Amino acid sequence: MIAVNAKQVMPGASYGPEALKAVGKAFDEAWLQISSNFGDEPGDIEKARLRLARALLSIAHEESRDVGVLRQAALELMALDYKRRSDPEF
Repeated sequence: MIAVNAKQVMPGASYGPEALKAVGKAFDEAWLQISSNFGDEPGDIEKARLRLARALLSIAHEESRDVGVLRQAALELMALDYKRRSDPEF
């Protein structure tokens, strides 16, 4: 499995232990939901995981604790990003 390093995705981001635990769990749950959409090519998988990580870290903050809210918001943000890239009029 390819690991995503938060410092690689969002340099300067800082989360306490509880927020980090929630963000990590939200990432894992979200990835389980969407991983089958990205095939078996390691490069494609890595790109998708990085997009998910960016989406998740862009909405997370120090007070983030609700894994379900984080997961759903990251998935929605990622879906919007795909929509924008595939539909120039969106």
